[in-house]
Amino acid sequence: MNCKVEKTEKANEVKLEITIEAEKFDNAMKKVYFQNAKYFNIPGFRKGKAPMNIVEKYYGAQIFYEDAFNEVATEAYDEALEANKIDAVSRPVVDIKQMEKGKDVIFTAVVQTKPEVELGKYKGIEIPKVEYKVEEKDIEHELGHMQEHNSRLITVDDRALENGDIATIDFEGFVDGVAFDGGKAEGHELEIGSGSFIPGFEDQLVGMKIDEEREIKVTFPKEYFSKDLAGKEAMFKVKLHEIKRKELPELDDEFAKDVSEFDTLAELKASIKEKIEKNNEQRQKYETEDLAIKAVCEDVKVDIPSGMVEFEVENMMKDFEQRLSYQGLNLDQYLKMIGKTEEEMKKEYEPQAIEAIKSRLVLEAIIKAEKIEASEDEIKAKMEEMAKNYGKKVEEISENENLKKYLKEGIESEKALEFIVSNAKFTAKKAEKKAEKKETKATSKEEKAEKAEKAEKAEKKSTTKSSKK
Repeated sequence: MNCKVEKTEKANEVKLEITIEAEKFDNAMKKVYFQNAKYFNIPGFRKGKAPMNIVEKYYGAQIFYEDAFNEVATEAYDEALEANKIDAVSRPVVDIKQMEKGKDVIFTAVVQTKPEVELGKYKGIEIPKVEYKVEEKDIEHELGHMQEHNSRLITVDDRALENGDIATIDFEGFVDGVAFDGGKAEGHELEIGSGSFIPGFEDQLVGMKIDEEREIKVTFPKEYFSKDLAGKEAMFKVKLHEIKRKELPELDDEFAKDVSEFDTLAELKASIKEKIEKNNEQRQKYETEDLAIKAVCEDVKVDIPSGMVEFEVENMMKDFEQRLSYQGLNLDQYLKMIGKTEEEMKKEYEPQAIEAIKSRLVLEAIIKAEKIEASEDEIKAKMEEMAKNYGKKVEEISENENLKKYLKEGIESEKALEFIVSNAKFTAKKAEKKAEKKETKATSKEEKAEKAEKAEKAEKKSTTKSSKK
């Protein structure tokens, strides 16, 4: 195999001209023939028994070209990248110049390469100090959730429906006098005041009595996910079957004993405070790192190839699709619900993708500049942690070189972030809102979780809101 490398007119792009020996290509053709011999049915021969030269005469030698090329070209391409120390970041654009039995195969591959990063200031950067203190309202909020979780429902039959009650209703929705799909349900439980139906629907139920029927008029929001209903007036026929109210347990020592391992409410509160403090510490850490890497990225020069962005967007889309599947949805269903195309969604991901790529490239540059390394002990500790989490033996994990490389890079990236933060200068201003704006390396997991929740809400709106109402 021979390879010539030349830069193209575009930045971070090279063109490889690869030559593969004729003998190697001919051997690949023979391999393809033996793999597919059983499929050839030629007159005068039993199926699968026709010699290769007969098959070539009958179908043409070209019948083996494509598979044989794929067989040798992939290996040759990988060898060329390694031999020339090319860090490819996009799929190659291949152009076959010569491919014929008995002759060398010649093809070109144009590929984008990892860009060089020109670091600016990354030591002594100024970032707002992020600090979250535990307040009494935070503890009370958590206790409120525990109360809600441990509440019981009491049937009410001596009064009309009130805000906060749980109503069991039948409903059917009509637009211009015609019932619409998804607008009907029976025995549906709805918490009044929850805002789970379109605006105005729940408010008009207040005051209804058991077995009462009522016509409710509402207008679907202009931004409603269903274009057929968005902005339209609708009428719902509603019948109330049952009223229930929540009965919350008293916040006392008995409550603490029932819901926790603690004997007193004071101990439970102390435990909640400690939990919130730990969460705040993690939150502060992530947001500080987020602010730090953003600040460094602002003073960096780098030309990110389009192939890197496309690849990152594809990964983001795959991740989102997987999260949708946990909610019983697929991408097509979700896109239909929000009224967007896949291409439009990909376009929306691009800024996040660029930011994530830039962050990684900057961290890699700092790792190199500061000679940051992950020790064998640190890698081993990560492997032991992973083995414990996945119920595997450390030996199994340690044999995976790709995984070892991944863990090494992760440790070094974390060290680089810590380096930036430890050398930063903090201002007194908090930056809670700023730190939550966009997805970056430090906050991507939290943001992706939020996206999945939004998808779930969208699904609920499609089966309730549109139904409901």
